[in-house]
Amino acid sequence: MRREFNVAIVGATGLVGQTMAAVLEERRFPVKHLRPLASARSADTVLPWKGNTYTIEEAKENSFAGIDIALFSAGTEVSRQLAPEAARAGAVVIDNSAAFRMDDDVPLVVPEVNPKDVEWQRGIIANPNCSTIQMVVALNPIHKANPLKSVVVDTYQSVSGTGSAALTELRTQARLMLDDKEDQFKPEVYPHPIAFNLFPHIDVFLGDGYCKEEWKMIHETRKIMHLPDLRLAVTTVRVPVMFAHSEAVHIGLTKEMSPEEVRAILRDAPGVVVQDDPQVAIYPTPLSAAGRDGVFVGRIRRNDVLPNGLSMWVVSDNIRKGAALNAVQIAELLWQRGII
Repeated sequence: MRREFNVAIVGATGLVGQTMAAVLEERRFPVKHLRPLASARSADTVLPWKGNTYTIEEAKENSFAGIDIALFSAGTEVSRQLAPEAARAGAVVIDNSAAFRMDDDVPLVVPEVNPKDVEWQRGIIANPNCSTIQMVVALNPIHKANPLKSVVVDTYQSVSGTGSAALTELRTQARLMLDDKEDQFKPEVYPHPIAFNLFPHIDVFLGDGYCKEEWKMIHETRKIMHLPDLRLAVTTVRVPVMFAHSEAVHIGLTKEMSPEEVRAILRDAPGVVVQDDPQVAIYPTPLSAAGRDGVFVGRIRRNDVLPNGLSMWVVSDNIRKGAALNAVQIAELLWQRGII
């Protein structure tokens, strides 16, 4: 008889938390008992799951007795407060916030890239930033065949990465602007209007001119791929798209490689779907990637700027692969490797 696990979802009412529950069901993860947890204001509401309804409890320090796996997606402050408590209670925490990603004692895991890192966990495993996840899934197969020397990436990130309020703000602003009523709204989630607009600003700005999202992509990529000296330049941009992040990725390699070789490598890579025939307008788009699990790659071509340079276009659903699916895949690794 296969083992079943008691699973808690912290932040069960949010976009990612709800998707975590859906992915657990879709992938038939062996859940014996599900414990949905959230803030006090969401307590006593219900979460439909597998034909039943589960009452959501307030997440507290004593909420994790008997829990084997705790999936966290409730923000950095909650994770810092409660994740250590869950680990002390015997659960393995898979945390979607930035709270522990750069801690030396916490593995930062993308299952297609560094699955062995789950083996040295000490109760907490960090789920990387969504924009980092899709990029390293696409880069790692190429790197294994031809080591990376440098990466330049510009992102086009959907508003769902900010949460439900940002989705509402985009919808509201778009309707008002189409009705010539721009004067009736004031941006609340973002510093500028997002409808029919974009801005190169995700998270706070740091002292060196980079914003924190860019810092995350640089340092998380180095940690996940075990490449501490990899050179990266990143610009992150918020765009008026509901779901799925897009990235223009330019790489410099150790030796020359043709686009045809890269396509062949990526077609065999786990988690990657190649969509690359631009002559008939076949390439990834956010609309086609939304709601799907893959990392979609197209527009693979040479560039003459970086040594042995190649460029490509990478798109993935930031709520699914960029958060919920990656977390559940980590749980599957723990189960398959007998760690839990």
